[in-house]
Parts: sequence; structure tokens; C-alpha cells
Amino acid sequence: MKRRFAIAAALYGVLLCVFWRAAIFFRLQIPLGPTLASFALLFAPFWFFGFGAAAVIRRKLPRGARIAGGALFVLPYMAFAIPLHRFDWTITLALLALAVAVAALLSSAEHKPAALEWQDGLALALIAGPILFNWFRAGWPVGGLGSFPKLLFTDVALYGFLVCRSLPAEESVGYSFVFRWRDLLIGFREWLLFAPFGIGLGLALGFIRFSPRVPSAAMAGGAWLVTFFFVAVPEELFFRGLLLNLLLPRLGRPAALISSAIIFGFSHFNKGARFNWRYVLLASIAGVLYGRAWLDRRRIFSSAITHTAVDVTWSLWFR
Repeated sequence: MKRRFAIAAALYGVLLCVFWRAAIFFRLQIPLGPTLASFALLFAPFWFFGFGAAAVIRRKLPRGARIAGGALFVLPYMAFAIPLHRFDWTITLALLALAVAVAALLSSAEHKPAALEWQDGLALALIAGPILFNWFRAGWPVGGLGSFPKLLFTDVALYGFLVCRSLPAEESVGYSFVFRWRDLLIGFREWLLFAPFGIGLGLALGFIRFSPRVPSAAMAGGAWLVTFFFVAVPEELFFRGLLLNLLLPRLGRPAALISSAIIFGFSHFNKGARFNWRYVLLASIAGVLYGRAWLDRRRIFSSAITHTAVDVTWSLWFR
């Protein structure tokens, strides 16, 4: 375990440097120091929970301390806002209340079976609402930092479900950054299965149009990196590792897969239109394939590969 955390720490430092160089390369107009401090605090739970940190924290903290620990998730906002004199008590208290509420709810369900309970449903709603409706975008009101609130609530979800609810990170949720070659095999297999539906139906509905170009290596690499960590992994954690996972004992595999895919589809209802039914339809179909990838070995890494491949293909070659 110590060796795993040492490797994780080294990779964490490398990734911070890579993301920082990417921000410079894409010329993001961001305040350097506060942004790096905030991002480092946001990325630490996201990354280290993928190497088993949740189990260590759970062993060392009693129940009351776990609930109080939810208050720590206000720190990334404070690290950004205070140096820039943008600190807002309303945002701070709202973040504090939501994070502690999620921790308390899920602690109360700690000893219940790993099946969807009312505490799980309410906690998922408290996590999804701020992301879906951009309630905390004002906390990081700088172009290029729109993913920071999503990362924050991804951390809240990881802490709540893996530490407070005590769902096993790898065996149940499948949240692990320990690489396996099978993740690539399954991820790209499901991407190839989705491509005829996504491209064919997308073109037929007028949702996408082909935009041929040859992206630079830096653009393609940056698209993969940003999409995987800031889009695919957070969404796969929520919709597959948590929602589909908890629905399986209640509904069975086919119904749970379809239900979670439809909910995933409807989470895209407000992208670019008042109600973007084309996006909802295509995202629902994609959700089935993402779910299949996760179900193969209960690995978020696998479904995140499929998700990333779909999104990057779309962003680079379609409009």
C-alpha cells in the first residue's frame, strides 16, 4: 500500500504540472497562484481515492469525525476566492451545508446493504443539482474554470459514498486509477459498438455534422486528458459507479442498465437548447454502452475510456 501511495503521489505531481502546462498552452486567462492552489486541493481526493485512500480514511476516522470532515470541501473555494478578494459567505455556507449534509446522510446508511436507499437517492440529488444547474459557477467566475464545481462535487460524492457510506471503492464502485489493459480493450470495444448509432443517428437527426480536420498532437492529447479527468470520470462515477451500482440489487441488470442510461440521457436536457431531445436520445443510447463497459468488470476506468472516446471523436471531427 505504501508503494502504491508513493507512486500515486509522484504521478499526482506530474499531472499537476501537465495540467498547468496545458492551461498555458491553451492560453487560459486565469489567476495563476489561486487557480493552482484550488486545483491541487480539488484534484487530491479525486486522484488519491483512486489508489485506495478512502479505505485508509475510513479506518482512521470515527463516524462523527467523518461527518465533520465534509466541511473540508469548502477549502478549494476558499483557496481561490480569498487571495482574489472574491470571498462570498453565501457560497461558503452553501458548499459547507451540502457537503456535510451528504456526509451525514450517507453515514446514516453505512450499515445498510449496497442497494439504493432513500439516503442514497437524496445524496445523489444534492450532488447532481449543483452540477446540473451550475449553482456554484460564481465561485470560480473565470473562463476555463467551469469544471471546478463539478470536480468539487465529485470529491463530495467520493468522500460520501466511499468513506461515509463505506461502499468498497474497487470491488463495488470500481473507482480505481490502477491501470489494466482490459480497460482499454473493453472501453474501445463499446466505443466501436456505439459509433454506428452515434454517428448515423446523429447525422440523420441533424444533431451533428462532419467537420473534417487533422488536429495537432497537442490538441488531441489535451482533449483526451481534459475529457477523461474532467468529464468522463466524474460522470461515470455518478451514473455507473454509484447510480447503476445501487440500482442493480433493486431492479436487476437489464432494468438497472436501461434506467441509469435514461437518467444519464435526461441529465443532458439543457445542453444548447431549452430541451435538447436529440442530445437526450443520443446520450441515453451512449449510456447503455457506457454501462456495458462498467458492468464488464465493474471498472469506471473502462467506461470512462468509452465515454472519452465518444466525446473526443465528437469534439474533434463533428460539430
